[in-house]
Amino acid sequence: MKPQFRYLDQPVLEPMPGCAWADKMVLNPAIVKDPESDTIHMLFRATGPWSEKKREGCHDPYPIFLGYAKSNDRGLTWDADFSRPALAPALGYEEDELYITDIHGNRVRNYANGCIEDPRIFPVEGELYMSVACRIFPPGPYWLSDQEPPVETRFEYVPDWIFHMSDADAFVQTARANDTVTVLYKLNLEQLKCGNYEQAFAYIGPLTEGQISDNRDVFLFPDKMHIGNQERYVMLHRPMNVKPFPEGECVQKPSIYLASANTIEEFASSQAEHRLLAAPIFDWEENRIGASWPPLKINEREWLIPYHGKKNVQFGYTQSFMIVEEQEHDYPILTHRCPDRLMYAEREWEMPSDYPTPCLFTTGGVIIDGELIMAYGAADQKVGISWVNLEQLIQHIRQYDAEGKQLHTTSV
Repeated sequence: MKPQFRYLDQPVLEPMPGCAWADKMVLNPAIVKDPESDTIHMLFRATGPWSEKKREGCHDPYPIFLGYAKSNDRGLTWDADFSRPALAPALGYEEDELYITDIHGNRVRNYANGCIEDPRIFPVEGELYMSVACRIFPPGPYWLSDQEPPVETRFEYVPDWIFHMSDADAFVQTARANDTVTVLYKLNLEQLKCGNYEQAFAYIGPLTEGQISDNRDVFLFPDKMHIGNQERYVMLHRPMNVKPFPEGECVQKPSIYLASANTIEEFASSQAEHRLLAAPIFDWEENRIGASWPPLKINEREWLIPYHGKKNVQFGYTQSFMIVEEQEHDYPILTHRCPDRLMYAEREWEMPSDYPTPCLFTTGGVIIDGELIMAYGAADQKVGISWVNLEQLIQHIRQYDAEGKQLHTTSV
């Protein structure tokens, strides 16, 4: 029997009219449990027309911000701070404005200048981090590209001088395409929940190479793993262009990859090693798959990985789960994969409006008293919460092998 997911009959957060940075979309939240209580802290993605940065002849820019909210009742209700963003892009336009001071005090290129999207929160070696998909420049109303006829606004705020810079500069190449690069921040939860947003985030740098591929759904396992003869950091990621990666010419479609590196900074370099973890195989995954939020440890060697698939514009994004197992001196391998979409848009308030694509997209989960509480974006405009018994979910996933085939009962 499938595990029973519980949902609310309404969103817990939605766009805030009159709030310039959040009156169009509020979605794709990361959540983390407070170490001192059952309070859940959230960082949500939000956008609105930012007319103060509008260029003549262009649509309003729609930079993407992060807002903060918290829940004291296990996700049923949320108190959101719409007075100001928790983290905002710098929105510089000139070359000398595209720098930021990193966690080490160095002046570095700012990959988060235009948009800060889809946060995920996770620990690494006991410290808390956040990954975000970023653009160097903000787009216009980007949802118009999914309408008929499509209107492409991604490049409206890419300045002309970028095209006169050196072709060898990876930052310049990424800026020209205005693709997403995943950026890592260190997160100070104490400062965040006190409203000291300026002290809550420390910029570390990119985790992916934007000049190679748009790359999202990126997060690290909390502890190093033995890969070969070394202890290395291990990361999940989903490149849009898989051809430069192992087995990419074979799988063709955006897939879930593992990467390992000696240092976190090496992930966005040729020193990182990559390994294919999972590619689309089911009908509802026909277009792409990606890990949805950071893996949950379920025993000494196994991890539960929530993941999403997309078939097409009409069918949309849906969610399922897989289990991977650590190996001696090698990358984790996929051992169990549910062939069914366990979570998908079906309530009226989850149906699309501006976007034509149905979308239920989980981006965070926490465990309280054996219950898995998940936050998700719905219809690319609202935030929902779902609950499921964790042990029942895991037992259901264990019914299937790595290819989603039913195992004999005696083997489960």
